[in-house]
Amino acid sequence: MNDNILTAKNISKSYGRLKVLKNINLNITKGDRYILYGSNGAGKTTLVKILSTLLYADSGELSLFGEIIRRHSTKQIRALIGFMSHQSYLYNDLSALENLNFYANLYSIKNKKERIENLLKEIGLYHRSHDRIGNFSRGMKQRLALARALLHNPDLIFLDEPYAGLDIRAQEILNDIIIQLNKRGKTFFFITHDISKGFEVATRSGILSNGQIVYETKREKIDTFSKKYKDILLREQN
Repeated sequence: MNDNILTAKNISKSYGRLKVLKNINLNITKGDRYILYGSNGAGKTTLVKILSTLLYADSGELSLFGEIIRRHSTKQIRALIGFMSHQSYLYNDLSALENLNFYANLYSIKNKKERIENLLKEIGLYHRSHDRIGNFSRGMKQRLALARALLHNPDLIFLDEPYAGLDIRAQEILNDIIIQLNKRGKTFFFITHDISKGFEVATRSGILSNGQIVYETKREKIDTFSKKYKDILLREQN
């Protein structure tokens, strides 16, 4: 049985004369917690938008859940995908409950009351359900943004710089939630430049540099990977 739920073959993307991605090849297997590292400007956000069908590549082939992605065939696939950006897309003047209720209506979620309550409990914010989120910390907003991405119960969740602006405790809480979700069958693809916190949760990792994935490894190779990543960053900075 093929457990690949995402396969990218020779994905390339340019903006004018600038080649942002160059023949990216990538496989994500069910149950992975794959974290892709790279410095600012490496092409991480462009890649995650293409993989999550929010943007289309100039060339190459993307398959999700066994279906080749074309512009007219993504609606059903998108129902299997969750996306959490470094921007929360939450409304500060609404409560946690009201925010999730708003998005549940957009997704036409069945049994939305029960679904929202369960998610708020899962992310540890049930006791703050009726509080205006403008008063929430950055970490609390990130957890609520993750709940928003999970409302429709997707199988594959993309996280764009999830640790941005979080203190150490908030990062630990977020990682704990992700690991628990992963144990229940959710697959995660992260992009980040925070190598230390990412490795605490990753099962597989890669480095994106100059529009290409230049190195991949499994978690047990952390020491080799860390050195490789630092060497690449140093070269880019020079």
